[in-house]
Formats: sequence, C-alpha cells, structure tokens
Amino acid sequence: MTTASRLPDPYTSGSGASLADILERVLDKGVVIAGDIQVNLLDIELLTVKLRLVVASVDKAREMGIDWWEEDPALSSRASRREDGRRTEELQARNERLESRIAALEAAAGGRGEAAT
Repeated sequence: MTTASRLPDPYTSGSGASLADILERVLDKGVVIAGDIQVNLLDIELLTVKLRLVVASVDKAREMGIDWWEEDPALSSRASRREDGRRTEELQARNERLESRIAALEAAAGGRGEAAT
C-alpha cells in the first residue's frame, strides 16, 4: 500500500523562517500597502476612500520621516503636556482680559455713583 505524498507544511519549524523572523524583517524594512476604493453611480463619483498603511518599526518610521505620534496629545505624554501648557496660557490670558474688563466696568460704574454688582 502506498501513502500519498504530502506537501510541506509552511508553518512547521523546518520551513527556515519563524513568524518572529518574518515579523522582524518586516519591521526592519517596512511595508507600505496602498489602495483606493471608488464608488460610482452612473459615472458619478459618490465616494473615494484612499488607504495608506505603513507597517514598520518606530526607528524605521523615523528614518522615513514619519513621526506623527510624537505630536498627537492622545498618543504622546510630551505632546499632552505641551497641549496642557498651551491651554493654561490661553486661559490665563483670557482671565486677565476678563478681569481688566470687569475693572473698567467697575470704574465706570463707580464714577457715575452706581453700585457694581
């Protein structure tokens, strides 16, 4: 009785590259996946979706000039602190403007003999 020949299993350890090796290579080199989806009705474009996916390590992304996560307050504590500092400065400036307006209104009301509320 003969046995049917079996094709080699691509996921066995004898394949030469493990999943970790493949992932390391992809992250080291980087992979770009790009595609466009268009929805047309009677030659009228209703919707266009442009997809761009980059899979790379952080170091490789920086080499490519991609560092948007460093400026996003939701993803970077440093950017979040900068955003909080900017908001604090804006609120302080607004508070000073409001206080100066109140002081001017009180001075104008005091000159007319009216009580300020």
